[in-house]
Amino acid sequence: MHPHPPVRSNQDVCDSSHAQLFERVCTHARQTAVLASVESLLGWDEQTMMPPKAATHRAAQAEAVATLVHRQRSDPGYGEQLESLASGPLAQEGTPQIRTTIRLLRKDFDKNARVPERLVGALAKTCVEAQQAWVTARAESSWSTLEPWLRQVFDLKRELAACQMPGADPYDALLDDYEPGGRWATIAAQFNELRAEIVPLVQACAAATRRPDDAIARRHYPVADQQRFVREVAARIGFDFQRGRLDTTKHPFCSGLGPDDCRITTRWDAHSLPTALYGVLHEAGHGLYEQGLPTEWYGLPPGEAASLGIHESQSRLWENLVGRSPEFWEWCFPLTQAAFPDALADATAAGVQQSLMVVRPSLIRVEADEVTYNLHVMMRFDLERAVVHGELAVADLPEAWNDRFARDFGFRPPSDAEGVLQDIHWSAGLIGYFPTYTLGNIFAAQLMAAAVRHLPDLSDDLAAGRFGGLLSWLRQHVHAHGRRFESAALVEQATGQQVSARWLVESLWRRYGQPHGLS
Repeated sequence: MHPHPPVRSNQDVCDSSHAQLFERVCTHARQTAVLASVESLLGWDEQTMMPPKAATHRAAQAEAVATLVHRQRSDPGYGEQLESLASGPLAQEGTPQIRTTIRLLRKDFDKNARVPERLVGALAKTCVEAQQAWVTARAESSWSTLEPWLRQVFDLKRELAACQMPGADPYDALLDDYEPGGRWATIAAQFNELRAEIVPLVQACAAATRRPDDAIARRHYPVADQQRFVREVAARIGFDFQRGRLDTTKHPFCSGLGPDDCRITTRWDAHSLPTALYGVLHEAGHGLYEQGLPTEWYGLPPGEAASLGIHESQSRLWENLVGRSPEFWEWCFPLTQAAFPDALADATAAGVQQSLMVVRPSLIRVEADEVTYNLHVMMRFDLERAVVHGELAVADLPEAWNDRFARDFGFRPPSDAEGVLQDIHWSAGLIGYFPTYTLGNIFAAQLMAAAVRHLPDLSDDLAAGRFGGLLSWLRQHVHAHGRRFESAALVEQATGQQVSARWLVESLWRRYGQPHGLS
């Protein structure tokens, strides 16, 4: 005879039913994430492998998959299940991960349910077509090729903003997709304060009688040797090539396609060592975050990045705060010299490291030095916000870009390819994305300062090529939390202090002042 099951109280039955409901919701969310990863794979392929004439078919594929993903995310039955969970005991008494999952899945559902399927498909299709137009426009420096596509993209994104957060400022609604809880007015005030500190440093470096010489970085570095070299560097800092890969693209990026599939990309220049090296350090920083997220929570908020600002903090920390440091080059120089014996036969570790500390206003954001970089970001933030708010027409972007660039950098771009056409973001529909770059720099400097305080041997470890301690600290204090906290709360918990740009300002003055004789 089989024993009778234990008698359960009504409370036990209630708890069990809510646990089963939570599992059903999680299953739905994970299945949706798998489908969305197919959409991401199409995007990765578009930027790395797709033949140019396949763009029309790829747009149709993107539209079809985006529509299917949206149906999953906005399914009414799924919404009813989330509502039941939100009013049930798990939303108040569950583990922190369970409470986070219920709260954020419901927030995501509410946003998605307000967006018509037609708009989702139109955005996916138009952004693929616009990105292909951007490739041609930039190659030919032809603003007229891209302008009609950008008008469509901005119009569709305004419509999306109105649907997702009715009554909210449209730019705030778009920003929320990348920096949850972010508000443009707060960010603008923060950026104005940062700008007031950065501009004097740029001016002081420009007027300095002593400047680093970057001639070493512009010697001949064969691309085939670079490809082997940067792969080894990425692996040594912790990027797992069993769970990721490195490919070539026109505009470097990182795609997290799943818990064990992270794709990073870079571009190559045989006469610039920093182009590929720092592109890979940057994207590998993103990749380390993706590979550090809790895999058991894949497809759910505890297994997702907190924000694009936090994501950017990880990439900029490895690219700049580690990768440009004297300690890093003490370790990396022998590796670099072995990879490029002809270019670096007469070089030293200190000489290579100092060559990377030049502050010089430049045209291209992704090639900008660390100090002037934020001026590029702030300009784009102001311009895209003006377009979203109807204060600037898309047709007037080139002139507005050139005028602002002249004010900030002292000269005008000689062509649109080196000006308004240089970034793919607007073509890809990533409007509200740009401010996360500078937010990431702010977060990175504060996180690195905390890591230095908590890891007394960090300097020695970096000089010896031991990166595990820093990576473990970041995994514990940043990666492990997923989306449980918004950016400011996550940084405050990790560092014990409120978010402030002062660590970034102090870091820039300290690291760039000395090579320019300012300290």
